Amino acid sequence: MERKKVKIIVSGGGTGGHIFPAISIANALKESNPEVEILFVGAEGKMEMEKVPAAGYKIVGLPVVGFKRKLSLQNIGFFFKLFKSIKEAKRIFNNFKPDVVVGVGGYASGPMLKVAQKNGVPTLIQEQNSYAGVTNKLLAKKADKICVAYHGMEKYFPKEKIMLTGNPVRQDLTDVAELRERAFEYFGIPTNNKVLLVLGGSLGARTLNQSLLAYMTELAVNQGVTVIWQTGKLYYFDVKQELSGYNAKNIRILDFVTRMDLAYAAADLVISRAGAGTISELCLVGKPAILVPSPNVAEDHQTQNAIALVSSDAAVMVRDVEAQAKLIPTAIGLLQNNDRLVVLARNIKKMALPNSAQIIAKEVMKLVK
Repeated sequence: MERKKVKIIVSGGGTGGHIFPAISIANALKESNPEVEILFVGAEGKMEMEKVPAAGYKIVGLPVVGFKRKLSLQNIGFFFKLFKSIKEAKRIFNNFKPDVVVGVGGYASGPMLKVAQKNGVPTLIQEQNSYAGVTNKLLAKKADKICVAYHGMEKYFPKEKIMLTGNPVRQDLTDVAELRERAFEYFGIPTNNKVLLVLGGSLGARTLNQSLLAYMTELAVNQGVTVIWQTGKLYYFDVKQELSGYNAKNIRILDFVTRMDLAYAAADLVISRAGAGTISELCLVGKPAILVPSPNVAEDHQTQNAIALVSSDAAVMVRDVEAQAKLIPTAIGLLQNNDRLVVLARNIKKMALPNSAQIIAKEVMKLVK
């Protein structure tokens, strides 16, 4: 008798923090079983509609939107679009007939998992943050498995369903220590320099950019420190213009870092937002970090992510409102303190959970009836 083809829906998105883990899980599923058929379901007009096809997968968009916490007229549209999305999710479900539905968080995952759970199809949730999102909390009761990246998640989810797997990250980050020489060559860094890597995410972070510009005089004269600075596409030309007034030969500005493996390999210290994906990468590469949580995210979950590391002495945190005054002095102080850098690197490395995508893919396949 011919075995039937396994069909899996991966649903969710809205930000890179949800999309990249989803693609990593899909890739791991394909590796373990090349015959598996995968369909992504996202939110219309969001970045997954572009990133998922670029990774080689088919995606369908739902008209779903996020619910505004403050009183807003947009919330009238929210209920209409939610109703429409559930109807569309039912149609997708009936046409595709999945064996398992995987939710990676973000409001786009809600309708699809709800429909699957109602129809008795197994569901698996992957929660990237140390503070669970609203959608995942609502879906948890009827989910079969919940894969998490932090300890202590039983305060949000049923304990017996939780599995600590970590967050799936880029696959090219496992051996960055061996790439240091090549990285120095690639970025044109003098041999004995200390390297500060600044990451504002794919869109950039205004706070981080302003904090660096506020201390440009100190940074530009400090020729013993090379700065690799990802400004984000939105801010690149403004930053470039500001820098033209300084003799900043030690500063490399990029709108986007294409070779993250080499950027991490070169770095002695990383300044970054505290998104779940970035934190998982920092743990994997074992790099000391100063985290500046973004205040503009749902339920302030980046602060919770950062606190989880700070409490294990695995990172330093500077609040967004204090960044302009404190961030660069803190970074320069740390770069001059080798012992402290060693301790932070050792502790953050202990928090790494490698092979997350493969572990999650295995759990997904176990749910296939």
